Amino acid sequence: MSHDVRNRLSALRRAFHRHPEPAWCEFRTTARIVAELERIGVDELIVGRDALASEHRMAVPPSETIHEWRDRAADAGVPTAVLDATADGHTGVVATVHAGDGPSVALRADMDAVSIPESTEPGHRPADEGFRSETDGYMHACGHDAHPAVALGVLEAVVASDFSGTFTVLFQPAEEVAGGGKPLAEGGSVDDVDYLLAFHLGLGYPTGTVVAGATEPLAMAHITATFEGASAHAGKDPSGGTNAMQAMTTAVQNAYGIARHGDGMTRVNFGRVEGGSASNVIAEEVTLDGEVRGGTTALMEYTRAELERVLYAAAELHDCDVVIRRISESISVDSDPTLAGLVADVARDVPAIDTVVPAAPLGASEDATFLMDRVHANGGRSSYLVIGTDHSTSHHTPTFDVDECSLDVAVEVLTDVVSSIGERRP
Repeated sequence: MSHDVRNRLSALRRAFHRHPEPAWCEFRTTARIVAELERIGVDELIVGRDALASEHRMAVPPSETIHEWRDRAADAGVPTAVLDATADGHTGVVATVHAGDGPSVALRADMDAVSIPESTEPGHRPADEGFRSETDGYMHACGHDAHPAVALGVLEAVVASDFSGTFTVLFQPAEEVAGGGKPLAEGGSVDDVDYLLAFHLGLGYPTGTVVAGATEPLAMAHITATFEGASAHAGKDPSGGTNAMQAMTTAVQNAYGIARHGDGMTRVNFGRVEGGSASNVIAEEVTLDGEVRGGTTALMEYTRAELERVLYAAAELHDCDVVIRRISESISVDSDPTLAGLVADVARDVPAIDTVVPAAPLGASEDATFLMDRVHANGGRSSYLVIGTDHSTSHHTPTFDVDECSLDVAVEVLTDVVSSIGERRP
């Protein structure tokens, strides 16, 4: 890779890093991707709503939040054409190049940020070198700044190569909330795809390591539960209300006691609670945010059904009502072993790769699985790669950063895999 291309990748990644945007609000990110695609030159460019099945979007924020981020993007000079195409939070891009006869290959990259503030401490490279997040309370703490930069690098390399076939890059919004994979899949962008590659940097693997095909991604569902009771004076009339706070605490305690399943791993967690008004008032309304996971989609569904049973029982016990909402979800789909085998063979020939792991459990959840499932259902193959990057702290922490040397490595590995698919058609 030339020095100029390497510098362009780094600069692009840093530009994304400086301006993180949350799920369904990636207006500025989408615009920068569109500008890069126009520079590279593609045969088909689908922006925003036309790439998505809108009715399948999940975890969409309130309209006022979307409009606030849209206004920020407009103030930053995002073109009106992009803002119109992504209206109401329909962010994301699908770009395709046609290069003669051959297989249809797709690459998926996510692009949304995490809602945590970025560190200002000395030693944190984005802060030291001037590309720390400029948006309070948000940062790219999971590598979704590097992913679109890598995908653009791969696209440019494929366009310049002798690849024969169709190559599509899917820039997916809303992965962090498991909201964007399903509407992108239902939008038809991968219906004619023979081979799909998805990837993630890091995940505990150092620079120079490639996991050729991740397996056992955890199926997941985000839920909220709002307990509704009746308020009363906690001192004078403690029995006069129905206590939503008590219902909530009963539910949490019992949810963690849901029986584990004999067929595999299950998880349940509540990470946020909001409600009540004052220490001397019986709480009238309390909302829980939580999730369930399973080693398979069936195990996740078992845990979700048990959790809903617990929530309803806790509400009934304390004479409250409960409204349960399913916010988003993802399914479990393994990488195709044949395609993963090709990835492993290719990666072993890349000089910068010193360790190739043929397959390994992902250990987390990913909504790229909706795209993978769609491709498999249509007779195609998919693989989810993990491309190592040195990171001293874990993902979703204020000091997360990637080793920018891994950008070059990722582009080379993925480009070589795309080229090999065109030659071998596994």
